Amino acid sequence: MWQRRVERGDWPAITDEVNATGGALLPRLLTAAESARLRRLFDDDTRFRATVDMTRHRYGSGRYRYFAAPNPDPIGALKHALYPRLLPIARDWWAKLGRDAPWPDTLAEWLRRCHDAGQHKPTALMLRYHRGDWNALHRDLYGDLVFPLQVVINLSKPDTDYTGGEFLLVEQRFRAQSRGTVTQIPHGHGYLFTTSERPLRSQRGWSAAAVRHGVSTLRSGERYSLGLIFHDAA
Repeated sequence: MWQRRVERGDWPAITDEVNATGGALLPRLLTAAESARLRRLFDDDTRFRATVDMTRHRYGSGRYRYFAAPNPDPIGALKHALYPRLLPIARDWWAKLGRDAPWPDTLAEWLRRCHDAGQHKPTALMLRYHRGDWNALHRDLYGDLVFPLQVVINLSKPDTDYTGGEFLLVEQRFRAQSRGTVTQIPHGHGYLFTTSERPLRSQRGWSAAAVRHGVSTLRSGERYSLGLIFHDAA
């Protein structure tokens, strides 16, 4: 089922978009009922290994929680379904940058390598924002081993459950002003984006452009999202 949902996407077009801007909208990955079930988990302390108060750490305003292992359905299934589609993009990026791509053919093998390197904490997370909350621009780096793409899924309905709360990408362009991209992710849809850096064509070939992401201030309501990161944490 999860594989079929991932495959609904126009992957040549998705690849072109993420190559051009660092982010691309994915098809609907979760139904309304599945999104609601995940939202209800947020206050269940037994489901999470860690909680972060963004105000306290000056990361913005709001809270996010890292799921404990084993992750609830369908987090693992979605990650395994998405990884084969993201892997060719990641390998192409590293080839353009003249780097060796360390990612094996399967997510299971990649996570084993993370664990062998001391990165064994699961990184799937859920974020909750209320009116006035926001997420500062950042990158999700948890150790030396990093997968260069990740996915966020909107678990709430824009303009019904909340207003504002757009997803933000800011790319540092070589010897140029930074470029920002703003996206309101539809309910249940995924958004694919750059974890840390991506190749950008320059006069000398390709250079690495640093990319950060965040969320704009909620003007009203409550917004939940699910983050799928393809490397584990130290």
